[in-house]
Amino acid sequence: MTEHHDQAGHDHSGHDHSHAHGGHAHGPGHSHAPASFGKAFAIGIALNVGFVLVEAVYGVLGNSVALLADAGHNLSDVLGLVVAWVATVLAKRAPTSRYTYGMKGSSILASLFNAVFLLVAVGAIGWEAIQRFGEPAPVAGKTVMVVAGVGILVNSITAWLFVSGAKGDINIRGAFLHMAADAAVSAGVVLAGLVILYTGWTWLDPVVSLGIVAVIVWSTWGLLRDSLRLSLAGVPMGIDINAVRGRLEAMPGVARLHDLHVWPMSTTETALTAHLVIPAGYPGDGFLMEAAHAMRDDFGIGHVTLQVETDAAAACSLVPDNVV
Repeated sequence: MTEHHDQAGHDHSGHDHSHAHGGHAHGPGHSHAPASFGKAFAIGIALNVGFVLVEAVYGVLGNSVALLADAGHNLSDVLGLVVAWVATVLAKRAPTSRYTYGMKGSSILASLFNAVFLLVAVGAIGWEAIQRFGEPAPVAGKTVMVVAGVGILVNSITAWLFVSGAKGDINIRGAFLHMAADAAVSAGVVLAGLVILYTGWTWLDPVVSLGIVAVIVWSTWGLLRDSLRLSLAGVPMGIDINAVRGRLEAMPGVARLHDLHVWPMSTTETALTAHLVIPAGYPGDGFLMEAAHAMRDDFGIGHVTLQVETDAAAACSLVPDNVV
């Protein structure tokens, strides 16, 4: 049993301060992404850099704002993939005396950066498309169709590289969603090129560009919402804080619970701290291990710290839920 001071820096006499630390857990929405994604990032970045160059060249030659818009978006995806890759590398660094959790939180910052960066990029795309309505220009439909067709292939392959980790890691999910959306966007560009080829409706090109904007905003909104929640240490999606409280309060000997906190350490790991009032006395390490396993198995919370307080009459300064 290890003596511990609470988070306010006070040592409560009569309290038994004990801790349980569970290993990293695989729970709902909080499992580790496979370590092999380094290769996926390298392949995805190489494919998209090559495609951006092809799309930009033919967008200029074909006078297609749709192709140029998609090229700009794919370039932002390249940067996004780089940022996400760097974050996965930093997240594996060992803890230090200054960064006691390591740099696991870098994956949260990466997902937030990608969401914000994409929303800024679509503003430029939308503005250019709107200007084209007032100044329509001829579009090379065949060129648009061929280049965008290549885009369907490139983006589909890249999305497939990340599909296995999209569910368990918001950082990987961001990469997957962007690539999958790009494949759909490229399909829309092919359709627009086909229609322009047979009808001459050049106005359809900026319309498709605005469609690209809508698809990007739709696919990015959830990423922005979730990454903002994680960056503010909010309870991760998939974890019901009331269910966590109920599970701990239902454990044998627990009379009360307070100072419960659940927050993300990274995009794949979650931590919990709580004070348990157990008047019968310290229940032993077996109790703490059982509680840690329950949090891991039921909620995917792998880093659990519990403080046991045995004096029910002692006033803990962290009892009110609004005190942190």
